[in-house]
Amino acid sequence: MTLTLWYALTGVALLVVGVYGLVSRVHVLRQIMAVNIVGAGVFLVLVAGAHRRPSGAIDPVPHAMVLTGIVVAVSATAVALAFARRLRADADERTDGAAREDEARAG
Repeated sequence: MTLTLWYALTGVALLVVGVYGLVSRVHVLRQIMAVNIVGAGVFLVLVAGAHRRPSGAIDPVPHAMVLTGIVVAVSATAVALAFARRLRADADERTDGAAREDEARAG
């Protein structure tokens, strides 16, 4: 097997593991990690696809797409983590508020 095929197979394996993690996990942080694993798999498949020219030359367009995708993935991960943190803070506030209401009713 060639190195290109190894890249492609590893990318597909990461894609499958990431989709499984996305579907099977409920925790938001684990879902964000699963989306990042899916992205890494897609990036590997794109890099493997860059070696398809018969002359042996590498197509630079998929590599440029992967670099752009990495930047976008990091930005999207930062936004998703900020949303997850905000959701957690809102859930904590609601829990604290409900506990205070219960104490007020009891006392």
